[in-house]
Amino acid sequence: MTGSLTGFDEWLNRLLEDCARDAGEDVVSYVARAVASQMVADLRRTERASIDELMARLNECRVFAETEMPSVESEITAPDRLQALYATGLLDSPPDEAYDRITRAAAAALDAPSAAMSLIDVDRQFFKSSVGMGDDERQTPLDRSVCQYAVANGSALVLEDARTDPVFRNHPAVRDGTMVAYLGIPLTDKDDNAVGTLCVFDVKPRLWGTGHVRILSDLAQLAAEKMFGSRAGQQ
Repeated sequence: MTGSLTGFDEWLNRLLEDCARDAGEDVVSYVARAVASQMVADLRRTERASIDELMARLNECRVFAETEMPSVESEITAPDRLQALYATGLLDSPPDEAYDRITRAAAAALDAPSAAMSLIDVDRQFFKSSVGMGDDERQTPLDRSVCQYAVANGSALVLEDARTDPVFRNHPAVRDGTMVAYLGIPLTDKDDNAVGTLCVFDVKPRLWGTGHVRILSDLAQLAAEKMFGSRAGQQ
């Protein structure tokens, strides 16, 4: 297959070529990425096989081409931020119903299939609580994290369709179809050290309004108060 797809008529194949060109890919790469994204979505739904093994093989075959994202290493590795993170004692801690209630409320209030309370370490993203994700998916490598950018900026990150965002369209989680829409609020202490986020995300575009941001910010404040007590910051 060079510039056409079996079963497509001439008009569909021309449109396919145009879409691939707009994405900066040839038709073969464009179709392979679309098929791989669907495979990832199907396996997440059916849990028939290991997502980690699938992603490892797709990465080995370079189906999801690597495109550099902006580095936020200096913000993520800031000593004061890391001290605040480690002081919570929540990294690698077991699930806690108090935090689970907050993430469930976030998913329900924003009608989102997935929600998470993430903690951003120097090289990984740990999920203290999550909804709509695999029960055994409690952490990911940092390069899979969207939350790190909300943490680095210290403000709400709003992505209605990350596939059209000039920066986040290149994120691995967007390119493989894991995440399309995202809304994340940093979890901060009184000194504005952001240690993670409360976030919701979807595999389809969403219109996040000011009401959505306010609700998630209020729930994030509840999570921060539990983490830091009187030392929690205000969003």
